[in-house]
Amino acid sequence: MTEKPARNNAGSIVRGEGSSRAAEEYAIRVRGVSKRFAIYDAPRDRLKQMLMPRLARLVGRAPRQYHREFEALHDVSFAIRRGETVGIVGRNGAGKSTLLQIISGTLGPSSGEVETRGRIAALLELGAGFNPEFTGRENVFLNGAILGFSREEVARRFDEIAAFADIGDFIDQPVKTYSSGMYVRLAFAVQACVDPDILIVDEALAVGDIGFQYKCFKRMEALKKRGVTILMVTHATGSVLEYADRCIVLDGGRVVEDTTDVLAAVLAYEKGMIQRSQGKGGLPEPTADERPLTVAELKSIQEREWNSELGEKRFGSARALIRRLELYKGDGASLAENPLLRPNEEVVFRFILVAAEAIDNVALGVSISGVRGGDVWGDNNLNAGQTLDLEPGEHELEYRVRLPISSGEYLVHCGLACFGVGGREELDQRRPASYLRFWSPREQVGVVHAPIQVSWPGASDQ
Repeated sequence: MTEKPARNNAGSIVRGEGSSRAAEEYAIRVRGVSKRFAIYDAPRDRLKQMLMPRLARLVGRAPRQYHREFEALHDVSFAIRRGETVGIVGRNGAGKSTLLQIISGTLGPSSGEVETRGRIAALLELGAGFNPEFTGRENVFLNGAILGFSREEVARRFDEIAAFADIGDFIDQPVKTYSSGMYVRLAFAVQACVDPDILIVDEALAVGDIGFQYKCFKRMEALKKRGVTILMVTHATGSVLEYADRCIVLDGGRVVEDTTDVLAAVLAYEKGMIQRSQGKGGLPEPTADERPLTVAELKSIQEREWNSELGEKRFGSARALIRRLELYKGDGASLAENPLLRPNEEVVFRFILVAAEAIDNVALGVSISGVRGGDVWGDNNLNAGQTLDLEPGEHELEYRVRLPISSGEYLVHCGLACFGVGGREELDQRRPASYLRFWSPREQVGVVHAPIQVSWPGASDQ
């Protein structure tokens, strides 16, 4: 193997150890990798693509293409040293999972080259490589064989794998009977307990319960201390901040950031996500002589404009809408520019409301939940002792609050309702409309950020 291997149009994946001492410092090298997929508009076009170009060449005509090409990755290059923990972040469709599949060898590049050194354990899909008819025990041995272990080597590790998975007697039941949590427990246990040189994890831990996630991250910490190279893809950038030595940001199949300044990379990623979510939907800025919009017009806006990045659900009578929700820090800095909040830092929720008619006794609520559910905090103007009556047209108001929340990602929901003779009327519910990220360099367990103060007799002041 040469230091600069030749590329070819089909791309290549190289495994093993190189002869260069400098090359041996790297566990993964990605050079000019692109990946293109053929997109067919109809199933019959696949058959046409197989047959028609050959017939066209036989009769001396230029062959026609019956598909469109989608480029999931474009000229991606980077190198990862042995023992590094690298986080890869990017919005949906950025090319993260495609890149990991190419690195792990389950997918070939269209062009470029990937070079890896050492045994790779990859957890790319839930239960990938499992035979649903086999028991958990049988699948452990099957996966061990795929990773290059003999039956005797897997047998020596089996008790450790079973203990880590902690699925009890289900280890001897067919995996088709497993819940999603049991799938990922066993899959991660196999991959993490076989002493890999490179561990690749793609969002798989998101389905486990919090106790299992904690155990997985502790295992990853142990592997990192042993010098294992770890490549992790996740939307939970808090994990990247906590564990990664380096961060790569992908957007549109291209590397837009690659730095050891992990906080700066996460800020750039979060900034882009917030700008995208705030830049979608909404109404054009009204002029002074514009008429108020009708209920039908507001209903049309409600049905067609929502935050697709977060999969927002939006509903209500639309007699009034939450036109826009903007998030700021207490000093006026937009979270679109600086997305991270510290615990207890003041956050401002700025609402732009628009009403089609006069509505009295309005409640505007805002709440925060974890990304996997569970309310964390919420409040509204009525609880604050403030009545709100809307006239036709546009209105702006702000909520300010300091939240003692620990590091993590949180979804922001908001809703507009009113109370009349017929009871409560939902005007515009937006769930979720945006999101917040809190971060602190001090690791704590749970949602509430409440650092303890330690004292004992004779202790010196710190």
